[in-house]
Amino acid sequence: MKRIIIGTLLFLLGAATTTKAHAQTNTLVIRKEQQQEHRRIKQGGASGELTREEAERLRLQQVKIQQDKRIAKADGVVTPEERARLKTEQNRASRKIYRQKHDAQERN
Repeated sequence: MKRIIIGTLLFLLGAATTTKAHAQTNTLVIRKEQQQEHRRIKQGGASGELTREEAERLRLQQVKIQQDKRIAKADGVVTPEERARLKTEQNRASRKIYRQKHDAQERN
């Protein structure tokens, strides 16, 4: 009986620690925004709103945000400052996608 209680307590302690660590590195909002931006870039290329060069530059910007996100998560905690910086980067990228898709540039 004693083993069952101790085993259960250890299991619950481990589960709580894992959940806490996951919550501190959860960047679900940023991931969803990145997925949306990838769709916008792909759609812009397909419709001719973006040139290949523009689309590639925008994709590289998303890769940079992904790298920054990995760096922020590396220590196991995404601080509010890191999260804000990632959000700012993503907002800047979103504006750039909009501007590139709506400029009056000739498409090939």
